[in-house]
Amino acid sequence: MRTIHVTGGRIIDPSQQIDRVGDLWISRGRILPMGEAFEEAEVVIDARGLIVCPGLIDAHVHLREPGNEEDETIATGAEAALAGGVTSVACMPNTIPALDSQGAVEFVVLQAQRARKANVFPVGAVSKGRKGEELAELGQLAEGGAVGFTDDGAPVASASLMRQALEYAKMFDKVIMQHCQVPELTVGGVMNEGFESMKLGLRGMPAAAEDIMVARDIRLAEITGGRLHIQHISTARSVELVREGKRRGVRVTAEACPHHFTLTDEKLRAFDTNFKMNPPLRTWSDVEAVIGGLRDGTIEVLATDHAPHAPEKKMREIDQAPFGIVGLETLLPITIHGLIEPGHLTWPEVIHKLTVAPAQLLGIDKGTLRPGADGDVTIIDPEARWTIDPARFYSKSRNTPYTGWEVRGRAHTVIVGGEVRYTLGGIVQRPGERVAC
Repeated sequence: MRTIHVTGGRIIDPSQQIDRVGDLWISRGRILPMGEAFEEAEVVIDARGLIVCPGLIDAHVHLREPGNEEDETIATGAEAALAGGVTSVACMPNTIPALDSQGAVEFVVLQAQRARKANVFPVGAVSKGRKGEELAELGQLAEGGAVGFTDDGAPVASASLMRQALEYAKMFDKVIMQHCQVPELTVGGVMNEGFESMKLGLRGMPAAAEDIMVARDIRLAEITGGRLHIQHISTARSVELVREGKRRGVRVTAEACPHHFTLTDEKLRAFDTNFKMNPPLRTWSDVEAVIGGLRDGTIEVLATDHAPHAPEKKMREIDQAPFGIVGLETLLPITIHGLIEPGHLTWPEVIHKLTVAPAQLLGIDKGTLRPGADGDVTIIDPEARWTIDPARFYSKSRNTPYTGWEVRGRAHTVIVGGEVRYTLGGIVQRPGERVAC
């Protein structure tokens, strides 16, 4: 492994409360102590005007392999992550078959190692086959490499099973990540239930379906002492419920996705399936509540819920098309647009929600530039101007609601394990010699 010297960048590392201009050295795959001089590096990166931070972590992605490789594979999803500045992803278990056995989890780990792109951490299923009927072998899943458990794509509807899951996961200090939704209230739903759904004549999914499940699961976490994580939170009441739970000392965390703090259900007026997601886009009051939760720390984690679907699937009628959008490659610019440019959060606060917080959630030794830490580094050009064009995505799928948006900020260079695995080119060089990128 080559020694890498990153020079003159704005180093932001929330794990050490660092925000200053300086140099960063990486050698043998590890971060070296800051402020010390070392021997000449084999790779020099001029980071003047750029942000240098721990590798970003996305705690909620769908990689579709095994079973739906036409949508995405572990390799293509991990490559899309790099293009978005993400060095580690946690992949959901709604594959075919589900990630509900030790062998299935180990398959994901092996495929990620073969791909040599971003780090991939599998999240195991809570229930066998994700059917919500019988608890999966959580201990074996953890042994195989699962960093948490969820039936995402579907909620754990049974309160009894959810209680068991929280109790068992506590034995391994793992988190239960829940897609909070009461299924009976959302059957056949296409979008948020409200004025827009009534006007468009589309079946709605009420905000109460999320609120009720959030309330139930916070109470279950309270009585079990288990760790609960609310995925892709989308309603004002849910945010308040999490806030109330934290005040009582419940071990509950939450994540928000960029589409839930930048878009509303009004976008469905075009009947464009790229605005169809689950949980659905809500109202402006919900958007404001999610932003408020991000600002006051109620929502600790930013995640994408990257949900790729092949174009022919998204081209169906709106009531037939699958839910979900891709998000890895638009994470940075949309977060800048929705949170940083309006002044809701600062760069250190955003980076904390994309590094320290998801690393703590997943229990992985990532998200820091401390000496000896893994050499996972994201270098961001915060002023890069570009137009979102899904035809240029690394992901296999193109289902984004942000096509044509003029945006600012993107990943410039991404280092994983001390290796440059993505760069826009032009700043990576050996002393006196250019390196092709």
